[in-house]
Parts: sequence; structure tokens; C-alpha cells
Amino acid sequence: MDMNQYLSMFIDESNDHLQSLNESMMGLEANPEDLSIVQVIFRSAHTLKGMAATMGFEDLASLTHQMENVLDLVRNNKLRMQDFIFDTLFKSLDALESMVEDITGGGEGKADVSAIVASLQAIVRGEIPSAAGAAAEVAAGAAAEAPVFLDEFQYSVLEQSLQEGHKVLYVDVAIRKDCQLKAVRAYMVFDLLERSGEVVKSFPSVQDIEQEKFDYSFSLYYITQKEASEIQAMILNLSEIDKVTAVALDQESLRQMGQEAVAATAEAPAPVKEAAPASNASPASAAHAKEETGKPAPVRTGGAPSRTIRVDIERLDVLMNLFSELLIDRVRLEQLASEVQNTDLTETVEHMGRVSGDLQNIVMKLRMVPVDTVFNRFPRMVRDLAKSLDKKIDLVVTGAETELDRTVIDEIGDPLVHLLRNAVDHGVEGIQDRLAAGKSDTGTVNLRAFHSGNHVFIEIEDDGAGINPQKILQSAIKKGILSQEQAANYSDDEAIQLLFAPGFSTAEVISDVSGRGVGLDVVKSKITSLGGNVVVYSTQGKGTNFSVQLPLTLSIIAAMLVRLGSEKYAIPLSSIVETGIVKHTQIRSIHGNKMVEFRNSHIPLVSLSKIFSVPDYDESTEEETEIVVVRKGERLVALAVQDFIGQNEIVIKNLGKYLPEVQGISGATILGDGQVALIIDPNAFIK
Repeated sequence: MDMNQYLSMFIDESNDHLQSLNESMMGLEANPEDLSIVQVIFRSAHTLKGMAATMGFEDLASLTHQMENVLDLVRNNKLRMQDFIFDTLFKSLDALESMVEDITGGGEGKADVSAIVASLQAIVRGEIPSAAGAAAEVAAGAAAEAPVFLDEFQYSVLEQSLQEGHKVLYVDVAIRKDCQLKAVRAYMVFDLLERSGEVVKSFPSVQDIEQEKFDYSFSLYYITQKEASEIQAMILNLSEIDKVTAVALDQESLRQMGQEAVAATAEAPAPVKEAAPASNASPASAAHAKEETGKPAPVRTGGAPSRTIRVDIERLDVLMNLFSELLIDRVRLEQLASEVQNTDLTETVEHMGRVSGDLQNIVMKLRMVPVDTVFNRFPRMVRDLAKSLDKKIDLVVTGAETELDRTVIDEIGDPLVHLLRNAVDHGVEGIQDRLAAGKSDTGTVNLRAFHSGNHVFIEIEDDGAGINPQKILQSAIKKGILSQEQAANYSDDEAIQLLFAPGFSTAEVISDVSGRGVGLDVVKSKITSLGGNVVVYSTQGKGTNFSVQLPLTLSIIAAMLVRLGSEKYAIPLSSIVETGIVKHTQIRSIHGNKMVEFRNSHIPLVSLSKIFSVPDYDESTEEETEIVVVRKGERLVALAVQDFIGQNEIVIKNLGKYLPEVQGISGATILGDGQVALIIDPNAFIK
């Protein structure tokens, strides 16, 4: 049997199962006693294992089998879910996703998951790290200067890692005594290490370090592929680090420490049945994805058989291109029929117009994808961020069924990830700060999508501390973005919009999670390139709202056709506020810029003929000029044109790889008479 023909189907179905597993695990974490969810997880894992085994991906099948062993104990009431088990299963899902990504890229789906397998096997054996283990370490007299004692589980993980060819290091770090934020500095060390390996055990515990319950030094066991000297140099490169010692351990030295651990734990009390989280796990509460009602997100449990089929994206693109050509020919036929004035031809063309209009709706709907395909990865992401930041956060998702064109969906994921990370990291306060402000200890982040006209709006709103406009202005002055005089004239709303200035940030400590303002210029650039816009609203003490406006589609749009001399241009209707005529006596010159009055204010007047060097038209020779007022956010600009041709639906064609980027042009279209019209990008004229 030729497996290659089934590979695409395997990848698609594996991704579906992994997404379902993540959603179900989130639901189970919110309701740990609900065994019906465990049954759903078990069945999905079992199906994934069978698929992987059939396709010959043994590593993927083996890891899924180890997960099954744990889930089987849970569903049969032989094991209770707890933080360490949740964290291990989530790590397993991450590893499975990496394997499937490797397979998608042409690999064999292989990965070193020995540490995860060891954790799963230890859970099955009942060897779950507990609070008793930490107490035993303290009772044994462990100190920052002394070796960190290992329990049996941790020892087995390190031993197996050595056998698999990894390096096991014992690392001791001392922070300078004059460091003001030693917990932050320690976090940076852990974050640096976790990029190149895995921290198995630390003393003091991560929880104590986060709460600054340590005396400027800490020790840890670490699994990596890097040399001890390289790790030592990496940590020393961080500021305010006084001293670092990294020692590579072999089987013998590790065995001696393991024997010390056994001796220490033998005197400790017997483990309690309900085990606490692992000492190296962050103490934060998980974030939970909720529906609008505030109830846990429902778990998909099946239902009526699906009446859908999978269609390759490339086939849809080919269909769209063919329909684009048909639309161009339809417009041409309509123009010819109007010139010939033949009744039969006119009726036939009108009927063809109605049929092609219906066909257009179907083709467009085929390309429309629910934003749920992007949203579904966010609950897990927020859950992990909340744990790492020691915060309690509810993610409330609404409007996930709202549809967008696939080309927009493909591009919007990264900007939304950045905005969500900002909301979790710097929008929502820490637990103590929220309680001090009279709020509940659990923050809320709303992620909502909805249609409005020819646009889709996606909003990310948190109930955190909000943004301080004065702090933004002070930072802008300090960075030379504004002068003192300019800042004095800024309203609070205008100050908040400065967050999108390139390189702007108000963060005093930049974290690897996010920094309020860091990268927001990139977010705005990406959204603007999609023909959209992003605006931020904030109220101090109550929260912040980032509102993203996006076009429904980027393939076929409604546009106003205008003429400039012998050339024709198209302006997207979604950007047009209104059209009008201005006399030359109404044009004012302010600081060398032409301005026209519009609704009791003055807006810039831009000459398209001069920008595009149109040879046979100059509006300055005319007594009056027709204008198109376009909008970008709250800002308006009037574009000077010769006359209007009319509204039309146009097919957007990109300019190709061989033409350089043309300022103010987003693409081109072919008109009914065969002439090419350039599509104007109004955003380029509004700064």
C-alpha cells in the first residue's frame, strides 16, 4: 500500500485530534472530576495512536500510548487529576504537535521525548512529586551552597537523560547583593536556560524564588545538549549576575547524589495521597476558556456525522483565479451589450450576470473560514502564560463562528497572539495588585469577533489597570518622539495611540512574554497591509481594548473607478467617506500644505496626478476639482481626481515579483474594456 497518498489526510486529521485534545484538556482542567471529558480525551488519543502506528510513525504512537496508560487510570478512578499530571499531559501534547509539524515538513516525526515518557511512567507507578518531597529536602538541611537533593522520580529522569546522550549539569547561580529585583533576575536565568534545555529541580523552589524567598543564590539540576562552559557564559552575560558555577555530572556522581536523596527522603513523612504540584512548576492558576455565559467551554463529544469534505487550498485558489477571469469577461460583455443594443444579447448577458453573481457568492463562501481556526489555539496559550506569570485569568471567547477570507485568516494569527500576550502580561494585574484595587483575584480577557458592514472586528479587552496617558507622553518625550510643546497639546486618546509608534515602549522591565508597546508598530503594519486598522481604547483602573478592523476579503472588492487624464484608478469603497467638488477658491495653504474644508474642519488635499506623474491632467488648471474623501481610523484625506466613472466590483491582482513596491498602489485590476487600472491604497496617503 502506498502510504504517501494518505499522508496529507493523516496530517489534517492529526491536527484536528491534537486541537480537540487541547480543548478537552482545558475543559478537564476546569472540571477535574468530570470523567466524561476523560473518556473523550482517551478516545481521541487512542485514535491518534492507531493512525500513527498505521503510518509507521512509531515515536508518535509510543508517546500517545504512554498518555493512554495515564488516562486509563484516571477514567477508571484509579488516579486523580492534579497539577503535575496536567502539566505532563500538556507537555506531551506539545511534543506530539512538534512531531506532526516535523512530518508536515517531510520528516519522520522523531523527537527525544525520554524526559516526558519518564514522567508519564512515573505517574503510572504512583511516583508523583509531592509537597512531602520538598519538606524532606529542608529537613535534610539543604542550603543554597549545598547540593540540591533529588527524589527518586527526579533522579530517574536525570539518569535516563544521561543514557540518552544528553548532558546533565549542576548549576549554582549567585546574584549581586545590590540587585533591586532579584526575583526578576532569577526569572531571566530560568527563562534563558529553558530555551536550551529543561530545569528538573531547583533549590529554593521556583515558587519561593518568584516570591523572593531566597538569599541571592540558587542551585538547580539541568538537562541540555550544551557544554557546561557554554551555559556558564550564557548566564554570566546577564546583568547583575555575580557568579556562576556549572558542573557536568556523570553516572557515578549522579548516583551518589541519588543515594543521598534516598537517605534524606527515608526520614521524611510518607507521601500524602493527594499530591501537590511539582516544585519546579509555577504556582499560578490556569487560565480557563469560557463562553459568553462564563461557563467552561463545552467539550466536543461528537454528534451527527459530518457532511463536509476536505479540499486542498491550492484548488480553491485555482477556482478563485478562474472565477476572476470570468468576472472580467462578464464586465466586458456587459459593456459590449450596452454598445450593440441587441435585445437578445442584452437579456443573455443579464442572465449570465445573475448566474455569475450567485456563483461569486458561492466561491466567496468557499474561501470564508471561521476565525475559530485562529482562536482555538489561544485558550491553551493564555493558560500557559497565566501559570508562568502566577496570575488567574479567564479567557472569554465570543463570535468564534464569524467568518473571514482565508487569506486574511492566514495573516492575522501573529498580530492577535501579540495583542493577547500583552493583555495577559501587562494588561491584567497580578493577584495581589487586583485585590488591593478591590477587584477579584481572577482577571478577564475578552476575545470577541463580529461583523459590521463589509468588515470584521476583532477585539481584545482586559479588565486590568489600563494605560496611563501621561506615562506614555513622558516616555515619548524621553525618546525624542515628541517635544514638550507637542506633548502639551496631546489629548489622552492621542497619547494612547502613540503606543503604535515604531520602537515605542513604556515597559520598565521588558519581559520575554511581551512589553506593552514593544512590537505594536509591527502589529499595526501587518493589519494595515491587510487593508485593516487597529485602535486602542483604555480607561485607567478599568482596562484596555484593542479593536482590530479587517476587510471580509482581499480577492474581490467593491471600488469606485476614477479617471485622471487617460489613466483609470480604483479606490476601495470601504475606505471612502464621501465624494464632492471643491472650487479652487476653497483650497487653503497651511504651512505649505494644501487643505480643504470638510465638515467644519480642514483636511489635507492630495494631488494624485502629481504623485503618479499623470502626463495629461493637472487639476491646478481647472476652476474646480472633484475629490474623494478617504478615511484611515479617525484621520481623513481628500484625493483630487478628474472625474468619476462609477462603482464596480473588481478583482485584485498583485503586481508580481518583478515590479518594485509602488508607493500608494496595492494592486491592479483588469476592466471591462481590457484596460488595466491601478488600485489605490488610501492608507499610504494618511500619516
